[in-house]
Amino acid sequence: MKRILICGANGLLGQRLSLMLSSQTEYEVLNTSQERTFVYDHQLFDYTQLDITQKSDVKSLVSSFRPTVIINAAAASNVDWCETHRDEAWRVNVVGVENLIEAARRVGARVIHLSTDYVFDGKHGPYSEEDKPNPISYYGKSKLASENALRIADIPYTLIRTIVLYGGGIGVRDSFPMWVLKSLKAGKAISCAEDQISNPTHVNDLAFAVVKAYEFNRAGIYHVCGSERVSRYEFAVRAAEVFGLDASLIQRARSADLKQEAPRPLVTGFVTLKAETELGLKPMDTRQGLTLLKRELQTPGRA
Repeated sequence: MKRILICGANGLLGQRLSLMLSSQTEYEVLNTSQERTFVYDHQLFDYTQLDITQKSDVKSLVSSFRPTVIINAAAASNVDWCETHRDEAWRVNVVGVENLIEAARRVGARVIHLSTDYVFDGKHGPYSEEDKPNPISYYGKSKLASENALRIADIPYTLIRTIVLYGGGIGVRDSFPMWVLKSLKAGKAISCAEDQISNPTHVNDLAFAVVKAYEFNRAGIYHVCGSERVSRYEFAVRAAEVFGLDASLIQRARSADLKQEAPRPLVTGFVTLKAETELGLKPMDTRQGLTLLKRELQTPGRA
């Protein structure tokens, strides 16, 4: 039986992968995250605590479980936090990946690793898989370093980059549209950048691509994102429309005026032809994704 080890199972993508894969009887799935308990403990999924920055723990677990593939959805992804907590960000985003690579090599496992549009500088988007990275934030630099660790590791791997991930999850950090919705519901005026332009991605599309990359044994780099390229301001207004909230509370802003700790690549977006052709991806636009998010938030337990 094929064994799948999911790292970061308590995160937004990890939760969705767990739900998708744990229901398939041809796989033995072991969910892991650094937390002591799993958000789906009540569903009796297999789970064990694992901090990927602890080399000996990773080595021991991988050696005993002997996965066919390791899906790494664990990351320090708060861009501003990474800018001011560089040592901690490097340990999770780079050292943790190096630990997984070494353990995977010992048992002959593949690694499917998640990365980001923040490896690009945002000057020439949308980007294809062949475009040269040039990160401008520490988060982007740490994610590029993890990509490079995989490239030189001489193990089978798949690298999937994505953009502005959102969806319904339990106890996860607010994604951009969740922050917008909570602010508007509280009657709070917010400022959203009109010069940060990219393709927001519903977690279902990303999870689908990860699973297909494994099932089809695809290697190399894939770009996965939503089908519609919009500014953060436009995305926020669309969220207000779908959820029936007051869009007049959303104010246009320039990135330079938001005083964010880390610099953002302004214009990204991906060319997803490779993922559509080789993985069967049919990505949602923002209205479809937000409508699905609305349904997800009406499901008990999703927040």
